Amino acid sequence: MAANTVLNYLPRESVVHRLTGTTKLAFFLLFTFASMITYNTWVLLGLLAVSISAFKLSKIRFKEVRFMMIFMLVFLLLNNLFIFLFDPDQGTTLYGTRHVLCHLFWRYDLTAEQLFYMVNISIKYFVALPVAILFISATNPSEFAASLNSIGISYKVGYSVAIALRYIPDIQRDYHSISQAQQARGVELGKKEHFFARLKNSVNILLPLILTSLNRIDTISNAMELRGFGKHKKRTWYTKRSFARNDFIVLGLGVVLLGAILTVTILFGRFYNPFV
Repeated sequence: MAANTVLNYLPRESVVHRLTGTTKLAFFLLFTFASMITYNTWVLLGLLAVSISAFKLSKIRFKEVRFMMIFMLVFLLLNNLFIFLFDPDQGTTLYGTRHVLCHLFWRYDLTAEQLFYMVNISIKYFVALPVAILFISATNPSEFAASLNSIGISYKVGYSVAIALRYIPDIQRDYHSISQAQQARGVELGKKEHFFARLKNSVNILLPLILTSLNRIDTISNAMELRGFGKHKKRTWYTKRSFARNDFIVLGLGVVLLGAILTVTILFGRFYNPFV
């Protein structure tokens, strides 16, 4: 059975997949910028609803992106931990009040303001991640390269990104195949072995994986050179599509969301303060 891969294109018959790569890239940038400029809890919850709705429309199942979700949760927990360790009074400084819930140790008091601030940070992650995963999983790499080129980025850079996105699942499949071959030779990589023993045995996979990757990179480079890649300043795109009605609707939605959030931020500030 083929290994499950992450950060790869998942073709579906959905509204999101039928959008052009340029539309998805533009909406992703507009949506990400909108989520970055505000810490207003109500605004973030509204963006979260949009993000989850877009994810459901894509028909991509949660189990297909479960690894990325788990990775995000681990990163989020570590981020909140370090925020608290380095500046436990950041929330107090931002909101201007101090309500101590409990004393932990030394100079560390858990305050309602700090907890509320970290909740807002967490919501921002949950807002941005589904759209980011959706952009990668619902956009064909070749179409993604065309979309980058359409906004002024060199087609060489766009094509390099497209190849990298196509290459990630190949690396994961190679790792899975080499891992199974090593286990067939008696190298234990399962959960029965201790963590450090598994880590040591995993090193045996790295050398053949690196050699396989270098060989594939050399093959791709030679093929592109033989075809005269990069000879001209412009190129045409096989996967580039014209804008349809849904593309204009989504772009309009992205602009409206950004404009509304900028307006709310200017009128009411970046932070919603429930403590005053």
